[in-house]
This record gives sequence, C-alpha cells and structure tokens, in this order.
Amino acid sequence: MSEPRPLLQHLQTLLPADAWPAGAKELAAAARPRLLATGQALLEAGQPWQHLHWIERGVLRLCLIDAQGRASNKNFHLDGTLLWPITPRLRQEPVGFWIEALRPSRVWSLPWTPWQTVCADWPDWQTLERHTLAALLDDKMRREQQFLQLSAAQRYQAMLQEHPDWPQRIALRHLASWLGVTDVALSRIRRRLA
Repeated sequence: MSEPRPLLQHLQTLLPADAWPAGAKELAAAARPRLLATGQALLEAGQPWQHLHWIERGVLRLCLIDAQGRASNKNFHLDGTLLWPITPRLRQEPVGFWIEALRPSRVWSLPWTPWQTVCADWPDWQTLERHTLAALLDDKMRREQQFLQLSAAQRYQAMLQEHPDWPQRIALRHLASWLGVTDVALSRIRRRLA
C-alpha cells in the first residue's frame, strides 16, 4: 500500500491529471507536512517566500506588525487553501508580513523553485495562477471599497455573508483587526445586530 500524498491529490483536483509535465507529480508527491501549533509561524517577516503551501486543516493568518509591535490581520486562510509566492518580489525579497497559525494546523510544503521550473510552461498551471491572481485583486479591491464606503457594522455583515465559517473558527480579536475595529467595538456591533 502506497503512502498517501495529500498535496498531490489536492492538485489533481485542480489540474487535469493526464496533462502534467514531466516531474511535476513526483515533486508534488514529495511534499512534506508541517504541524503548526497555535501562534507558530509558517513564514516570518524578513524571509523570502520559498515554498508553495497547502493547508490540509487549520487556520492561518497573514498579518503585518506595525512600529509599535501591534499585529494587523490582512487575511485568513483555512482548510484547503493553496498559497504560494505569486509575484517575483515575494520570492526574491524578504517579505514584510507574517503567516502564522491561529489554530493547530497541518500544512504541506513544496519548494517553490523546482515547482516553478517544472511548471513554467504548463498551460493549466498558468491558468490557475491567473485565476488566483485575479481573485486576490478582486478581494483587495472589494476590501478597499468596503473600508471607504461601509460602516464597521456593514463590513461585519459583509464578512458574515462572504465567510460564514470565520466567527466559529477565528477569535473575535483577530476578526476585529481584519475589520479595522477594536474587539470591544466588534462586541458592541455583534450585540446590536443580535
């Protein structure tokens, strides 16, 4: 009986299994799991991003730390999310953010450079990259519009519609940071809307 290869299995759901370039399946099958405890970093500020990651289970946050040492949550990534350094700058320069576990997580990691080399001319991978980049841009533009045009309560309601599982899996203080309010203000909003 062969050893399970969860990252390979996940990628095969996203990319046609019969059209993989030589070596890609072997690379994906060689990915290794990493168990992260709550608060443990997957990527620290000051490091270049050198891996493709797939969250088999868990909750991660991408956050920035300001000059006073306060964290500001930029995004959350839950089960099934595939993350990689999608821009050249992320791969070549130290990043200015952290990716850390908010709950115990199991993350599969694959070195980016060999994967990129094998998949550089693969049309299916290029299509996935374009869709991912478009989704990131759409999300960023939507969040910017919400911050400019919606009240904190309206942003909270939009979050509930877009991410109904977040309140059960992400602590109130982290949601508040993502919404741009204090946890006290978010508690008041939640009581008012209840």
